[in-house]
Amino acid sequence: MVRTVDVPLNTAIADLDESLRTLLRRELGRHGFEGVDVAFDAPSKEWSGRLTVPTVNLFLYDLRQSTEGSTSVATEQRGNGNAIMVAPPFRLDLTYAVTAWAKAVQDEHRLLSQVLAILFSYGQLPADVLSPATRGADTRIGRPREGKADFWTAVDGDYKASIDYVVSILVESGTTITRGPEVRTRTVRLGQSDGPPSTIDEFHGFGGTIRDEDGAPVGNAWVVLPELGQWTASEMNGRFRFARVEPGTHTLQVRTIGGGSRETTVSVPGKGVDVVIESAQRASSK
Repeated sequence: MVRTVDVPLNTAIADLDESLRTLLRRELGRHGFEGVDVAFDAPSKEWSGRLTVPTVNLFLYDLRQSTEGSTSVATEQRGNGNAIMVAPPFRLDLTYAVTAWAKAVQDEHRLLSQVLAILFSYGQLPADVLSPATRGADTRIGRPREGKADFWTAVDGDYKASIDYVVSILVESGTTITRGPEVRTRTVRLGQSDGPPSTIDEFHGFGGTIRDEDGAPVGNAWVVLPELGQWTASEMNGRFRFARVEPGTHTLQVRTIGGGSRETTVSVPGKGVDVVIESAQRASSK
């Protein structure tokens, strides 16, 4: 087993800033808010004192691994007799404090209202504003990570109404694990060491994988050699194994929890068998 670390180039946070800038400018312009700037600076007194045009500020103040959504799993690729496991990405939550800045308070409130409507409408950022590094960008209006009074003190700014906006993105790993060829067959010979060759019984072990039409492994599938009265179940990675199988050609039957089924034959000894099984729904639709 060989572990390889090749850290990829990652500009996901900067790319996400540009995606949000593009989205807000486009949507604000559609409703008469032309000329509004979009900034990502800390909203300090010094920064706000230099503003000359209406501005939406998205200040990134918190990053942490997401606790929501499904858990990612490692993916497996096979080729040239090897199995390559790619470490799963992790989901990162980025929290922005969103504020509106204008000369008049009413103008700020109008601008902030429109920004809130835009951010709330896009539960997932549209593909035309995203880069490959920000795939899977889900959004939500979040709750503040800390008291807002403490926040404004920390950034040396005047207290202002703000929206907490959370964007979740996937961060890819650069870690892969390469394993050698999978052992799929085994031969066991039983007999007396001083007996004639005819007294030796030969048994074989073999294995394989169960996958669906999309290439995903199928776990907990029932795998049967009906002629031999043997059965087993596939593991969550789709693999199964039989031990002590007599040589010959045998019928192999597979049935999944969802009702999918497949029958094939397997030669023992041999290279094992990989079964692609169709779901019951797809089979019935044909």
